Amino acid sequence: MTPSHARISKAVIPAAGLGTRFLPATKATPKEMLPVVDKPAIQYVVEEASAAGLTDVLMVTGRNKRPLEDHFDRNYELEEALRRKGDGSRLAKVQESSDLATIHYVRQGDPKGLGHAVLCAAPHVGDEPFAVLLGDDLIDPRDPLLRRMIEVREEHGGSVIGLMEVDPGSIHLYGCAAATPTADDDVVAVSDLVEKPEPAEAPSNLAIIGRYLLDPAVFEVLRKTTPGRGGEIQLTDALQELAAHPELGGPVHGVVFKGRRYDTGDRGDYLRAIVRLACEREDLGPDFRAWLRSYVTEEM
Repeated sequence: MTPSHARISKAVIPAAGLGTRFLPATKATPKEMLPVVDKPAIQYVVEEASAAGLTDVLMVTGRNKRPLEDHFDRNYELEEALRRKGDGSRLAKVQESSDLATIHYVRQGDPKGLGHAVLCAAPHVGDEPFAVLLGDDLIDPRDPLLRRMIEVREEHGGSVIGLMEVDPGSIHLYGCAAATPTADDDVVAVSDLVEKPEPAEAPSNLAIIGRYLLDPAVFEVLRKTTPGRGGEIQLTDALQELAAHPELGGPVHGVVFKGRRYDTGDRGDYLRAIVRLACEREDLGPDFRAWLRSYVTEEM
């Protein structure tokens, strides 16, 4: 197996953001720890990585992110208290987060953008391909996007990004890909990337969502990438360079995702994610759906 087609075992989760859209809740609580039903959002992301076989996880954190480390660590006092009570169900839930993966942490001392956060992972990742999962995007486990991306990378090498068709009028909220079809209906070859283009200038309606499989060549490109939109080092700019020059680290492909995705980075979408996931839970869904129908009928 050539380096470009090497298997992926490591995942990087950038988690250094300030969460300003959720103030004041995030003044003292990391946005990644905000609950989605009864689990913090970040746990869903680690579960996704683990389910895809990526059990070596690096979180790129910042100040006030200690609760992340505590959540994925053992809590012996709590575990013992639940054990004494004979509460095996809650004990299993408490232990679940610490058994998902081997998790490491590095701080992004200066918040210079997603590209800079990824570059902070270079000493841990080394010369291996790796995944990047953004904590704001939750992918439903019934729609295994990451596994499909791994399949595509094993076939084509290089880097693979998650894409989603969006309304052209909202493409300015995303990175956008210029792409051509391949023999697989859900796979495109990426030739260019633009960070948050105006709708009239967007090359397509294919938006980048928060899943990437990256060739380690991206690190050298990021070291040379100057600050772009917002004065930050953009990962999109580095991927644009790789797409334009596949000799640097292989081609860039995209998997067009048509499954269930929950955006927890926006307050409205965060609330919708909670409602959707709660409705689908066997233990909560029946009663919650009944209440929701009644509420909509009577109040709306």
